[in-house]
Amino acid sequence: MQSISYSLLCRWFKVAVLPLDAALCAEITKGRDDIKRCTVCGAAFTPNSNRAKYCPDCAVQVRRKKEAERQRKRYLLSTHLGR
Repeated sequence: MQSISYSLLCRWFKVAVLPLDAALCAEITKGRDDIKRCTVCGAAFTPNSNRAKYCPDCAVQVRRKKEAERQRKRYLLSTHLGR
């Protein structure tokens, strides 16, 4: 049974054919940046989108820090303390 794949390369081709032919692998995958570096810790990670800047571990920490800062700013603006 053949499954529907929206990828240009089927899974079998990636696993069985590409590792055997380095030139073909380089030609097909050139220009692709599958691995990025985290801007916080420098660890290599595979992004889920083109906007990813942080590895999954650092993303949680950065999100918490930004949310805390946003709430702090919101509180100061809504009270007499910010004026």
